[in-house]
Amino acid sequence: MAYIVILKVSFFYIIIRKGMNLMTAFLASLVFVVLAEMGDKTQLLAMAFATRYHWKTVMWGVFAATILNHLLAVVVGSYLTHFIPMNYIQIAAAASFILFGLWTIRGDKLNGEDKTSSRSPFWTVAIAFFIAEMGDKTQLATVALAAQFNALIPVWMGTTTGMMIADGIGIIIGIVLGKKIPERAVKWFAAIIFILFGLFGLYEYLPAHYVTPSTIVISLAVISILMYIMSRLGGEDNLPQKPSPE
Repeated sequence: MAYIVILKVSFFYIIIRKGMNLMTAFLASLVFVVLAEMGDKTQLLAMAFATRYHWKTVMWGVFAATILNHLLAVVVGSYLTHFIPMNYIQIAAAASFILFGLWTIRGDKLNGEDKTSSRSPFWTVAIAFFIAEMGDKTQLATVALAAQFNALIPVWMGTTTGMMIADGIGIIIGIVLGKKIPERAVKWFAAIIFILFGLFGLYEYLPAHYVTPSTIVISLAVISILMYIMSRLGGEDNLPQKPSPE
């Protein structure tokens, strides 16, 4: 009888200890990501998108991108650099942000032949966030946390929850800004954030011999011309109407 009692106590002790370890992994991952993301580019991107799209669309886009990105980080992130140099991934991500910025300046045409689908903003947000997190410190931290705690699911859930909390704050700020400033200013605000992230990314990750005063001046001039062209192509009539965040 005493032997059975000891077995039961040992069993419950193991279960409780395992549960505490899993909870520790979840909470540690959550807190780490929330702190790491405060003021990070993805939080600012959430704010920028929330000034243009409905907050629910932005939230679902962020959620989808975060789940997939962090799952990849935990499962294959540690092997990615064996096949694709992380530097190349960062350069591609930076260039994509410049394209997102130019696209934002042009705006969406809302005529009968080219109505924007309700899924279009979702995919725009999801793709942008997925790219933003590729090679980001949060993705790399997810790999490290999973290795440290040896707990894939709790770390995955913790980092995803942390991202949603941090980016949710950015979305709230974006909603407030969207109510306070004109539509045209909102469009340019979001576009400039995207383009600046792209430029800083290229400056940081391009080989040093490509980053010279002359190439910087030429690049800024080309981007300025493209911004002007895209604004002319978009026109005032093509500015998208912001849906009510309520």
